[in-house]
Amino acid sequence: MGDIKKSDYYDALDLLELELVAMARWAKARGERIVVVFEGRDTAGKGGAIKSIAGCLNPRQCRIAALPKPSEDEQGQWYFQRYVKHLPTAGEIVLFDRSWYNRAGVERVMGWASEDEVAKFFREAPVFEKLLVDDGIRLFKYWLSCDQAHQEERFMERLNDPLKRWKLSPTDVAARPKYADYTAAREAIFAETHSGWAPWTMVDFNDQKRGRLTLIRNLLDRLPDTDVPPEPIEWSELGHEPLGEDFDRLEPIPPFPMKD
Repeated sequence: MGDIKKSDYYDALDLLELELVAMARWAKARGERIVVVFEGRDTAGKGGAIKSIAGCLNPRQCRIAALPKPSEDEQGQWYFQRYVKHLPTAGEIVLFDRSWYNRAGVERVMGWASEDEVAKFFREAPVFEKLLVDDGIRLFKYWLSCDQAHQEERFMERLNDPLKRWKLSPTDVAARPKYADYTAAREAIFAETHSGWAPWTMVDFNDQKRGRLTLIRNLLDRLPDTDVPPEPIEWSELGHEPLGEDFDRLEPIPPFPMKD
């Protein structure tokens, strides 16, 4: 299956955005709490997938949680503690750009977590997620997959593009030879945390545009009927012509006189 054409992609995305807006309206009206976890290899396309969902939604309702390296205080907390405070309240949607699965993914592969810590994570993660789901949170976990050839191509694009160079971190460079290790870590994550209440869904992101459309379609299809009509807005014509403003010249505003 070849890469999807750009025009076809935007046509399909326009239709999905209408459904996303309707979904957000439904979530607000019903007080739903939605969590979507995005995991996968570096360069797989997590950021682009998240933007394709959040871009058409109210940022006050749809939040992106992209946590940095834990602080010294956070390192002394229960592992899941810093993620809990980013969970949604009624009517909110939270998109996790990486999540608590850092422990069994990046941290494990890079040697930043011990095997005892990883084993403890595997014991606790399904319980943690069961608590979230039992409390009414709708939890969706997506793994974005790409092969090594596509990953290398995207790394090179970041290396050679000044506008994307910031995306290429020292961790990315150090992780490049560990492709097989990341595959083994992913399989362990699936084996230990793929549950009936919080299953994993893996999406092919070798073609990122097609992958975004596939992921959004799947997410929408797994939610109930979201047909909540928009609230009516009273609108009337103004009784006079609006006054124009002169923006012909752009000049610095002179300094105001200093008070004694």
